[in-house]
Amino acid sequence: MPTSLRKVRKLRGSRTHGWGQVGQHRKSGQKGGTGKAGLHKHKWSWTVKYAPDHFSRDSLAPKRGSKPNKWINVGQLEALTRSQNSSEINLTELGYEKLLGGGRLKTPIKVIVKSFTQQAKSKIEAAGGQLIKG
Repeated sequence: MPTSLRKVRKLRGSRTHGWGQVGQHRKSGQKGGTGKAGLHKHKWSWTVKYAPDHFSRDSLAPKRGSKPNKWINVGQLEALTRSQNSSEINLTELGYEKLLGGGRLKTPIKVIVKSFTQQAKSKIEAAGGQLIKG
């Protein structure tokens, strides 16, 4: 009685089961490597279509902070007033963006600056000075 064998039964004993030389159709050689191998090389078209953000460049850009460029401490203000011969300092015109609270202040000074810390404000007011935001 004639029976039609399934292909796998027919190929039993043939060593390569129709895949040519020994070693072909084994492991990852026919697939271009395992896993994510070759995504920047021979699997580039797949990367572009299915994983466009895989090689993103977002993290390489330098972080842009809101840190002010130039600052000065309260302790340096007296020397500035001596050099300008006035009790009023416009730090914004001098190129300073922020006033920090380091150091001591003995003379009353009127200071104009873009931003300042709470400690700087309290030290200037304790010395009898005035702090104007501008």
